[in-house]
Amino acid sequence: MSKRITIIGTGFAGLAAAEKYRKLDPSAEITMVGKTPEFVYLPSLIWIPSGKRKGSDIVIPLASFFKRRNIKFHQGAATGVEDGGRTVVTENGKVENDGLVIACGGRFIKKLPGIEHAITPCEGVKSAEAIRDRLKALKAGSTVAIGFSGNPKEPSAMRGGPMFEFLFGIEKQLRAEGRRDDIKVAFFCPAPKPGIRLGEKAVGALLGRMKKQNIDIHIGHKLKKLEADKVVTEGGEFRADLILFMPGMTGNKWFAGTNLPLSEGGMIKANEMCQVEGMQHVYVAGDSGSYPGPGWMPKQAHMAELQARAGAQNLFDELSGGVAKEKFKTELICIVDSGDKGSLVFRSPKRSIMLPNMRILHWAKRIFEGMHMRQYR
Repeated sequence: MSKRITIIGTGFAGLAAAEKYRKLDPSAEITMVGKTPEFVYLPSLIWIPSGKRKGSDIVIPLASFFKRRNIKFHQGAATGVEDGGRTVVTENGKVENDGLVIACGGRFIKKLPGIEHAITPCEGVKSAEAIRDRLKALKAGSTVAIGFSGNPKEPSAMRGGPMFEFLFGIEKQLRAEGRRDDIKVAFFCPAPKPGIRLGEKAVGALLGRMKKQNIDIHIGHKLKKLEADKVVTEGGEFRADLILFMPGMTGNKWFAGTNLPLSEGGMIKANEMCQVEGMQHVYVAGDSGSYPGPGWMPKQAHMAELQARAGAQNLFDELSGGVAKEKFKTELICIVDSGDKGSLVFRSPKRSIMLPNMRILHWAKRIFEGMHMRQYR
């Protein structure tokens, strides 16, 4: 009898888990659960403000992918799990399974007073388009402020890399438009060493680049609030006519209403094989989970895919009568793009590599984008 596999989420982790499981078991009944049958290539949001990409370029309908891989799609956001994970509850009914992979991403913490005055770029295409439109409307004398923070109870739950890309990309865009002398650019972060997960050398290089490009730096002070025209920290305040801010992440709201084991930071607790603690045939991958690993372990698409493939392998092995033994690989690969050049940071438990800002790395990021999206078109 075919095994029923349910995967919550149609992002990087969900699709990687579906592809891996389908290769392992051609006869499995795989059902993906999500709000819409679409995949958004989030790393390319950074190019929407400059016009290098439109929203339609990076939103991929998944009907063709589902048909090729013989995957069912259940449209409806997940709202809970029951029966020890054997039933997924959605806003459009219930889906039963023999094995479950939770890959529905995380949620940004919106507790900072005045956060409604900021745009959170990684929330999707609409946010990136709003940045594009607000940039166009900025007048001489304005300041663009770009920053991020984390979840103190879940150190890995932050998205600093994209904010560096928005920072350098927007600075480059303003120079190309001949407006940089009239518009200030500022970076802010409560951490004294922003981007430390990239390594000490990377932090030094990023801050040095900001100084060279005359970007104001406000770091090391706890954020107090945001206002329509300013950022207020415990170390002072500064003007900001356009604020881009990436808060720390936590788990989805519906996690708390289930028996899923949660970390102090609100994410699903898993082991190094992506097994959800205390639950049978339930796995988690990507931003939904809290995993053991080094302090620099990232929340990024590449890491999510590594976890998803390991989880899918282990779920298959368990349902085939074996045991879970595939540990996910831990590595950080990040090209910090600035519109026409990029710098590379690579970290693994054994080595750390950083390459300086080069045009070839920008094109490498664009080539990888095309190759990655093509498999789902």
